[in-house]
Amino acid sequence: MQEITGITPQVKDKTRCNIFLDGKFYCGLKLEVVVKHRLKVGMKVEENFLSQIQLDSEKSVALDKTLTYITATQKTEKQIRDYLYKKGYLSTVVEYVLEKLRDYRFVDDKDYAETYAKSYATRKGKRLIKMELYKKGIKKEEIESALNEVDEDTQIQTASGLVEKYMRSKTPDRQTLAKAFRYLVSKGFDYDVAKKALENYGELLEEGEE
Repeated sequence: MQEITGITPQVKDKTRCNIFLDGKFYCGLKLEVVVKHRLKVGMKVEENFLSQIQLDSEKSVALDKTLTYITATQKTEKQIRDYLYKKGYLSTVVEYVLEKLRDYRFVDDKDYAETYAKSYATRKGKRLIKMELYKKGIKKEEIESALNEVDEDTQIQTASGLVEKYMRSKTPDRQTLAKAFRYLVSKGFDYDVAKKALENYGELLEEGEE
């Protein structure tokens, strides 16, 4: 048993309260639920009890909020989890929402990774894309599968375009070209891709001198 040590209104939503157990934030609940179950400071409760009343009373609200959250752009399961936990929902509600979203095909990390990799392959290197997808909570095998769809020619073309932009108004000496190489690497391109892009730039310069 734990003790409710605080029930405070949420700053951004006065219809909801933050519940604190033994001095630590535990979850958020609708004010009407707090009143209905006569929750008050000093009351002894089981964590499972709070989890169940939140699930029973707020699962539809949590699902509606999440559907609004994912309307603008596709989200990963991790992003949705982080969003719901930040709202004060417990794992029972979070998993309920994710299960529904999977059923509706509104969340699909494999599809997200493939779409993301295809979109950003024309702007940055595969290593950087891999790191970004990892931070978004995508599984390693799903990331690798998505990056396998990005061909080297696309990466070389993208890197070559970035080199041309980087070298504008710069003298193509050894030092500047070395900086251009490091710039491409910082953008997530493999060494071989960066090297090929610089070779393409050199060929472009030679054509311009003819």
